[in-house]
Amino acid sequence: MLVSSLLEDQLLLLFVILFLGSVLGKASIKGLSLGSSGVLLVAMIFGHFGYQISGTVQQLGLSLFIVAVGLQAGPRFFRMMRSSGIVFGIIGILIVFIAAIVTIIVSKLFHFSPALSIGLMTGALTSTPGLAAALQATNDPLASVGYGIAYPFGVIAVVLFVQLLPRVLRIDLEKDLNESNGPIRNEESPEVMTIEVTNATYNKKTIKEIHFEKYHSIVISRVIRRDRNIIALNDTVILKGDRLVAVGLKEDLEKLCKDIGKKVEIDFQNSDHVKLRKVTVDSEEVIGKNLKELGLRSAYGVTVTRIERGGFEFSQNPKWRLERGDVLTIVSSEDRIKEVETLFSRKHLTVTNVHILSLSLVLLIGIAVGMIPIHLPGLGTITLGVAGGPLFVALIIGHFGKLGPIRARYYQPSTRVVSDIGLVLFLAGAGTTAGQGIVEVVKAEGLGLVFGGSLITLTPILAGYFIAKKWFRLNTIHALGALCGGMTSTPGLGSVNQLVESEEPAIAYAAAYPFALILVAITSQLLIFFL
Repeated sequence: MLVSSLLEDQLLLLFVILFLGSVLGKASIKGLSLGSSGVLLVAMIFGHFGYQISGTVQQLGLSLFIVAVGLQAGPRFFRMMRSSGIVFGIIGILIVFIAAIVTIIVSKLFHFSPALSIGLMTGALTSTPGLAAALQATNDPLASVGYGIAYPFGVIAVVLFVQLLPRVLRIDLEKDLNESNGPIRNEESPEVMTIEVTNATYNKKTIKEIHFEKYHSIVISRVIRRDRNIIALNDTVILKGDRLVAVGLKEDLEKLCKDIGKKVEIDFQNSDHVKLRKVTVDSEEVIGKNLKELGLRSAYGVTVTRIERGGFEFSQNPKWRLERGDVLTIVSSEDRIKEVETLFSRKHLTVTNVHILSLSLVLLIGIAVGMIPIHLPGLGTITLGVAGGPLFVALIIGHFGKLGPIRARYYQPSTRVVSDIGLVLFLAGAGTTAGQGIVEVVKAEGLGLVFGGSLITLTPILAGYFIAKKWFRLNTIHALGALCGGMTSTPGLGSVNQLVESEEPAIAYAAAYPFALILVAITSQLLIFFL
């Protein structure tokens, strides 16, 4: 009686659900855990016994979570559309499209309501933004019921598929990955070549006068003159007989070698102490600055040849502003590289940089955009709602990073905090609403509900893998990574990462995920016209 009375207080009820849900979510069986969805399941239990979290809390959580997702995906999403990474995006889109078709068939076959059917699809695809969009479109708590029923099977099915497939087919993942040339490998890794200057045309010319930029990826790191090791600057004079330590793509290096001289077969690692190393940007003191402002070559004698961001490598651009997590490929001597590693490493405790004014403006504009009616010929009128509006606006602002007074490039820990808090608040509200009718729905629909949810989960998994392998001829690792992205399954990605020591699965996942994420949210609203 006392406990029941205490739980009537909304704030106390909310934190009890969050605590118990977090404990359940952290429980792991052979590496498999529910994560944040533990909050949803606990909330559904409380909802079944009549407890209810305020709709305002649910909407607040939804808005925060959606905006955080959009700001994170924005820079990567639009870049993917301009690169060969679009292949993974297409796979993600096809997976969601197939899931939608199967949902329509299951709904008609078992006579499920539109809200329950759409909820099953979002649960099968483990998509919380999709559930949010479904609740907005249907205004029916049965969407949460369908999500809660299908979600656990959606998680388990993807995890088991990616773990069992290589064993059943006896695929050597490392060998398969090394022998392939998928879309991720569209840009080669830079190489180092030592070239002796034999062409008299280049004698007594400075590096600036030779215009090495015409060789695209080439950067001169060192000039070796007899026993001297000279840092290569723009005003460094090159003499005939000098040996240039050049870094770049193989094709560009061969072109440079043909123009100015000949390749010298020496062990530059020992004779010149030149190293090629990747350094991760993690210091608040350099985030937001560009390479030109840092003056790495003049101050440290270090050359940056490549910048990796969002899983893709780009030739260095002096005007690119650095973000936390960027990976720089640098070339210099061992001692100088250590200095630069210290420069880019974290010197202070991590701080958050959430800009409340910016976050409020993104939410305000996003919710306003979500209220605008959109007329679809033959289908009627829809709105993007609290889910789609903020997501659309956050993607655009996240892409540009800064629009007027709005700053959107937060440190990853900051965005993660906003996302996690928003997600659990939303799940707590959605769960208590869904719990009110889950038992009655399960009793009424019985095995048809389980069978329908299984079909909506398994069909996209099998079809997505087949498309990746047969249509796009991806290797197994890229196919599985793209599959996890298309199913928006983070636990599935974690399982793939355990199979092979490589970043390739995460890159494929990151390329497919934004496309699938957005399409699930849109499809959840459109399906109501077909069910």
